[in-house]
Amino acid sequence: MNLRNVAIIAHVDHGKTTLVDQLLAQSGVFRANEATTERAMDSNDQEKERGITILAKCTSVLWNGKAGETRINIIDTPGHADFGGEVERILGMVDGCVLLVDAEEGVMPQTKFVLTKALKMGLRPILCINKVDRAHADPDKVHNAAFDLFAAIGATDEQLDFPHIYASGRAGWATLDLNQPSDNLGPLFDLIVDHVPEPKQVQAADKPFQILNVLIESDPFLGRLLTGRIESGKAVPGMSIKALSRDGKIIEQGRITKVLAFRGLKRQPVDSAEAGDIVAIAGMSKATVADTLCALEVTEALPAQPIDPPTISMTVSVNDSPLAGREGDKVQSRVIRDRLLKEAEANVAIRVTETGGKDAFEVAGRGELQLGVLIENMRREGFELSISRPRVVYQTGENGERLEPIEDVVIDVDDEYTGVVIEKLSARKAELKDMGPSGAGKTRLTLKSPSRSLIGYQGEFLTDTRGSGVLNRVFSHYEPHKGAIEGRLKGVLVSNGDGETAAFALWNLEDRGVMFVGGGEKTYQGMIIGENARWDDLDVNPMKAKQLNNIRAAGKDEAVRLTPPRRPSLEQAIAYIEEDELVEVTPKSIRLRKAVLNPSFRKKRVREE
Repeated sequence: MNLRNVAIIAHVDHGKTTLVDQLLAQSGVFRANEATTERAMDSNDQEKERGITILAKCTSVLWNGKAGETRINIIDTPGHADFGGEVERILGMVDGCVLLVDAEEGVMPQTKFVLTKALKMGLRPILCINKVDRAHADPDKVHNAAFDLFAAIGATDEQLDFPHIYASGRAGWATLDLNQPSDNLGPLFDLIVDHVPEPKQVQAADKPFQILNVLIESDPFLGRLLTGRIESGKAVPGMSIKALSRDGKIIEQGRITKVLAFRGLKRQPVDSAEAGDIVAIAGMSKATVADTLCALEVTEALPAQPIDPPTISMTVSVNDSPLAGREGDKVQSRVIRDRLLKEAEANVAIRVTETGGKDAFEVAGRGELQLGVLIENMRREGFELSISRPRVVYQTGENGERLEPIEDVVIDVDDEYTGVVIEKLSARKAELKDMGPSGAGKTRLTLKSPSRSLIGYQGEFLTDTRGSGVLNRVFSHYEPHKGAIEGRLKGVLVSNGDGETAAFALWNLEDRGVMFVGGGEKTYQGMIIGENARWDDLDVNPMKAKQLNNIRAAGKDEAVRLTPPRRPSLEQAIAYIEEDELVEVTPKSIRLRKAVLNPSFRKKRVREE
C-alpha cells in the first residue's frame, strides 16, 4: 500500500479544520450511521468554545484513487502564532504540506511564518485556494500574492513550481480548473498522492528501529504516549527499546507495551508498524519530546528541530488573597509547580523557571493567548492562582545592548477607522510599512511593532474599530530597545475594606467610572472594583448602605438601578492590569487586585520608588 504524510497549514480561520472534516467524511472514515460532528478534529473543550485549533492532531484516511489504494496521514495544525511551537515540531513528520489560503483575505502573517518553516525543511507545498465561492473572492490575485510570498522567503526552484487547486472546504469540493466544477474533494486527494513524495524512510525498513518523539500525552490506561514518525525499522509490541536524549545519553530502557496507529479519528492498536508511518508508542515513563526511541543496538540520537524562543513571560504564584481557598481545591505551590512542569514537558514552546520566592513561577511562552489557554485549563482543573502582567523576554546583543522582540502586524479595518488605529499604534512605537485597500471598503495596514506595545492593545483596538477590525501578529526578530511606552491611561477604583458590595454604594460610585462588580458580591481591601475616569487610583467604599432613619423612610427614594458591570474575560484581565496589580483566578471567579492590599503600604511603596 502507498503511504503519504501531509500537514495542512494556514492562517487562523482560513478553514483547515473544516476541510479536514470533509476529507474524513469523503474518504469513508465515518460509517453511514455515525454522527459526524462539526470540526471533528477540535476535540479539546477550549478549541470548541473558542472556535480555534490549539493542539496539532493527526488523522489518517484511505484513498482509492488513480494511483491505487493509498494511506494518507493528515496533520491538522493550529493557525495562531501563539501555538507555533506545535507546528514547528510536527513538520518533521511529513513530506509535504497543503498551504490553505482564503480566496478573499489572501496571504496573512501566520501563512508566512509557517510556510517559512515548511520550506526550510524542504517540504513540497501544494497551494489550496479555499472559500472561492465567497462573494468577494479573488483567487487569481491570491495566487499571485502566494507566488510572491514563496519567492520572498527563499523557496527553491522546485518548491516554486508548486501546483495549485481551488476549493470550498465547507461545501466539500475541489477543482484544478474553476471552469470545470466538481462535487467532491477527489482532485485534492489525487494531487496529494501525485505531488507529495513517498516517505524516504520506507527504504530503511530493514534497519534497526528508530523514532523521534514529536508529541506527548498521557492516557489513563496506557500511561505516557509518544507520537512520531518511524525513521527506520519496525515497531512491534513487546520489543525492548531505549530512549536517547538529543546529545545521545541514555534516559531509560523499557519495552513497547502498545503500538497505536491512527485510523480515522481513532487510534487503534496494531501488531506492527513499518518505517514511514506515524504512530504512538506506549511503555516509556521518562522519555519526552525531542528524545529518540530506538532499538538497543542504536547509539546515535536523531536530530531534533530547534524551537523558536518564547517572547512573553508572566509570574504565576499562589493565590494569597483573603478569599483564597474557597472555590478551588488545588491551592498549594507544590501542586501548581508539578502542573506547570508537566505542561512545559508536553509543550516545547513553554518554559517554566522557579523564582527566588519558591511560591511563584516564571512561565514564558509565545503570546498572551497561549498563556491564557494554559491558565484557563488550570482553572478548570480546580487551581487557584495569582497572575502578574505579561512582560516581554529581552535578550542581550553582542555589544551588551538590550534587545526586544519585534512583531509583524497586519490589520484589516474599515476605511473610516484607519486614522485612529495608526494614531494609537504610532504612539506605541509601531512603524507603518504598507497601507492599501483590501476590497469591500476595508484597508489593510502592515506594521512592525514591539511586542510589549501590543500587550493589552487588542481590547482597545476592538473598541476603536467598533468590533469590525481584525488584527494578526507574528514574531519577526529582535531589535534594540525602543524606549518607554505609555501604559494604561486611566486609574482604578480600589475597595478599602472587606465585605459584600452594596447596590446603593455602587450606584453612587458610577459617576467615578466603570464598575467591574455588581451588587451583593464579596470584596476585600485592595481588590479592584472598577476603572476610574481619571488617571489616578482611588480608594472607595463599595459596601456603604443607605442610612435608614425615621426622617428618611426606606421606601421614599426610587429603586436603585445599576448599570451592568463590565466583567473582563481572563485574557482581557491579564492584558488590563499594570505592574503593581495581579489577576486572581479561581474556578468560579476572575478578580483584579493590587499586589499590595493595604493602602497605606501601597502609598509608601510608591514614595520609595
